[in-house]
Amino acid sequence: QLQASGGGFVQAGDSLRLSCAASGRTFSIYATGWFRQAPGKEREFVAAISWYDSSIYYTESVKGRFTISRDNTKNTVYLQMNSLKPEDTAIYYCAASPSLLTAPGAYNSWGQGTLVTVSS
Repeated sequence: QLQASGGGFVQAGDSLRLSCAASGRTFSIYATGWFRQAPGKEREFVAAISWYDSSIYYTESVKGRFTISRDNTKNTVYLQMNSLKPEDTAIYYCAASPSLLTAPGAYNSWGQGTLVTVSS
């Protein structure tokens, strides 16, 4: 089970940190990813991190602004979002996968989502 939190309403240029806490059968998770879905758009990949090595993926539009990290002792993955833009506005979801991939279909356990709104 995944629990996402940390969303909010911010101004362009501000920062937010999202958290994704995992509970239950965490040993079966190889990677955790963040996805987002804006109104009227498809869910898109944002970033993913492996729990077992240093592998990390980012979508191009967030490189240099977002940082994904993990705390194995807390079974929690974070998404630090800096220099936020209005186009980052979306519901952000975290998800777990048995492999480190970017396609939403590769993820079999999803959190409930947290809303990020960036005002210009």
